[in-house]
Amino acid sequence: MGRTTLDTAALAHDLRLAVMRLSRRLRGQRVDTSVTLTQLAALSTLHRHGPMSPGELAAHERVQPPSMTRVVVALEGIGLVTRTPHPTDGRQVVIDLTPAAHELLTAEARAREAWLSARLQALSAEERDVLRDAAVIIDKLASG
Repeated sequence: MGRTTLDTAALAHDLRLAVMRLSRRLRGQRVDTSVTLTQLAALSTLHRHGPMSPGELAAHERVQPPSMTRVVVALEGIGLVTRTPHPTDGRQVVIDLTPAAHELLTAEARAREAWLSARLQALSAEERDVLRDAAVIIDKLASG
């Protein structure tokens, strides 16, 4: 192995650990812990992609349809999603967010951003500049 390969492997290791730790800390900044992370992920997918069938939601979340059905039933039970008949397929329903779900997602995002903003304020201006550049690069990695 060449030096460059070793350096790249070490960077991959360090970056993976740092991103996982940051992600774990961000997930910990919760507003409503009665909603599970799985349920929150499903709500976020609906927010990002719009109303969809439970099967489509399961595919987006990479879970089996019966698992997503349980998630949807729980979310409907606490008033965060609605189920309406599919406009063209009578065997299907469409899942959509309620206003309460939109409020929850906004509050969750604000809590995480407030925590991260406070952490960023503690860094030097130079460190924040490096992170601005790194955010673009990390987004590029995530998109590829």
